[in-house]
Amino acid sequence: TTPSAAAAAASMEVPVIDVSLLVCDDDSKLALDPNDPKIETLVNEVRSACGQWGFFQIVNHSVDKQTIDDFREQTANFFRLPDPVKFGIRRSADNSRGFFDDELTKRKKDWKQGFDFGMTPLAREKDAWGFTIRDIPDDDNRHNNLDGFNRFPDEVVLPLFRSSAWKYFERVTTLSENLSKIMAMGMGVRPDYFSDELKHTHSSFLRLNYYPVLDKQNEAAAESKPLGISPHTDAGFLTILLQDDGCHSLQVKNRFNNSWHTVHPIPGALTINTGDMAQVWSNDLYYAPEHRVVANSSKERYSMPFFYNPGYHTQVAPVPSCISEDHPLAYTPISWGYFRWQRYCGDFADFGKEVQISDFHTSKSSRSQDRVDHQEEFMSKFDGGRQALAASEK
Repeated sequence: TTPSAAAAAASMEVPVIDVSLLVCDDDSKLALDPNDPKIETLVNEVRSACGQWGFFQIVNHSVDKQTIDDFREQTANFFRLPDPVKFGIRRSADNSRGFFDDELTKRKKDWKQGFDFGMTPLAREKDAWGFTIRDIPDDDNRHNNLDGFNRFPDEVVLPLFRSSAWKYFERVTTLSENLSKIMAMGMGVRPDYFSDELKHTHSSFLRLNYYPVLDKQNEAAAESKPLGISPHTDAGFLTILLQDDGCHSLQVKNRFNNSWHTVHPIPGALTINTGDMAQVWSNDLYYAPEHRVVANSSKERYSMPFFYNPGYHTQVAPVPSCISEDHPLAYTPISWGYFRWQRYCGDFADFGKEVQISDFHTSKSSRSQDRVDHQEEFMSKFDGGRQALAASEK
């Protein structure tokens, strides 16, 4: 029996939801009839989980075991590469994609290594999931966007990595599209309400994380006892996380008593969490939870979060169905391109307090007028490509 979100909050376990109704041989023909009792139950379960915890695990999903196993193996192979090889594709101030070992979360250095890659304009072409576009160099301007361009290791060094990673990316993209339809229905709008902002123009990316063992020697060398990742919320619409079954270090903050709870992954399940943009679109019906990763003193850990993000030009504001006399408008519009770029700046270097959705709250005590004004200036100069980086620095 699938536990409800309310019961999960009481039992300190995040909900587990069966999403087999979203598995379809042809996703273009997936039917989500709001009058179907089974669909209605699924919508209610997801809405409750997004509102109570902002975290849940899904079982009987559409991502096949072979794709997951291959991707896990290639992720481990990547982080075993010699440092000079990984450093050769290191991300930079003007490109958020590639390898890194110096990320900041809430202005504190994380105890991890990572690798990011994601959508490009060419990746939207039919049958272009990393296969038909491989003859076009990653740094070709046709791949260019606000996040920069992808930096993959040479296929001579790691021949199966690129194709395995793109295949997994494709599978979780489709799953995200279907989950977003259920979440839209939970907000009282039609399933395809967010298609223009998400399915057709999304700016999603996939991250590979490696958390080394925090032994006594490493801990002594650190300035203070580090966390794998400090407490934070995810910026986008939703995150699909492939966890390490053998090392349970992910913790979510219970919104009711502020205690930290370890998320124990169910073998074969994927972990979902609500992002900031879903909280804004739902006018706080959904909740983007704080979560963190605790450094482990005995086991290394891998995790692979997929961040399902809106298109860069998307203006995110509460949908009318979520606004009422009891739940008045909570946010002014947020430009995703600006919000995403500001979050990356905070990850890459310490530029002060990270941008938060509270900066755009309608309450004068919370709103940052400087953020609102800077957003307008940034987006007025944003052309969809990396020229926006110059705008962010003026």
